[in-house]
Amino acid sequence: MTNEINTLATALYVKIDDLLKAAPDLAPWRPEIGFTPRLSDAELVTLSVMQALLGFTSEARWLRHARTHLTHLFRYLPKQPGYNKRLRAAASLITHVLRALSIDTTLWTDDVWVIDSTPVECGRSKETVRRSDLAGWAEYGYCASHSRYFWGLRLHLVATLGGLPVGFALTGAKADERDTLIAIFTADPRLVADRPGQTLIADKNYFGAGFEARLAEAGLPLLRPTRKGEATRSGARLFKPLRQTVESINQTLKGQLDLERHGGRTPAGVTVRILQRLLALTAAIWHNDKTGTPIHRSLTAYDH
Repeated sequence: MTNEINTLATALYVKIDDLLKAAPDLAPWRPEIGFTPRLSDAELVTLSVMQALLGFTSEARWLRHARTHLTHLFRYLPKQPGYNKRLRAAASLITHVLRALSIDTTLWTDDVWVIDSTPVECGRSKETVRRSDLAGWAEYGYCASHSRYFWGLRLHLVATLGGLPVGFALTGAKADERDTLIAIFTADPRLVADRPGQTLIADKNYFGAGFEARLAEAGLPLLRPTRKGEATRSGARLFKPLRQTVESINQTLKGQLDLERHGGRTPAGVTVRILQRLLALTAAIWHNDKTGTPIHRSLTAYDH
């Protein structure tokens, strides 16, 4: 295999198609009587990954581009409303594909995970905040890394040092990062049970005796910077270079995959667009891993 967008798309389609053949129940529900979709579920998810990798934040513009340049890969392309509706219905399938690709990489067995959260802005004007369907989930929050307030959500990410997403959650902007991390592990107990002694590296906001005790009970030692007034913690020399690693993973999602330009206006719309970008990152890492690319998180070969 070579590292370019068409080859990745072909490999990804085959992977998803095989997954659906082995587990047909993963496909979005549709009535037994009705029209058979002309664009398969595997093609739909592959199309959405290509959209994210090529940097199209507008679905309508993406489909116009696809009709001009991608008819050799997709014999049929839906109109924008149909594409949007089917993509939202495929959120569960995208989540399963995410995990299947992650497990099928050498990075999955890494014994160190980095943890962080990053803002996902959903609106700026007061009128948007007042009228948005996201009100009640999205809320005002503060991003200390960039010294700014925002209205929206937070993406909480557990990843390997190579940037492979292992676990994630999308919450309101004020959700406690520690509670969210515990919830990620509680929702997927095998993630922790299958790898005792996994080391977690986080920033200084992941603190608290009770919080660290819960992680210790699960066999998850936590390394983080020393907070003011605390005794010096072990592993302090690791945090300066690894902090840049965490920030660079977030920057890949924001700078190259347009995380904050998702365009979602409803909870379902925002959720599937975030999943779409996480899957695009995972698919690129998976393909780079299979082709022996030294930098697993490099997207350069797929953005044109």
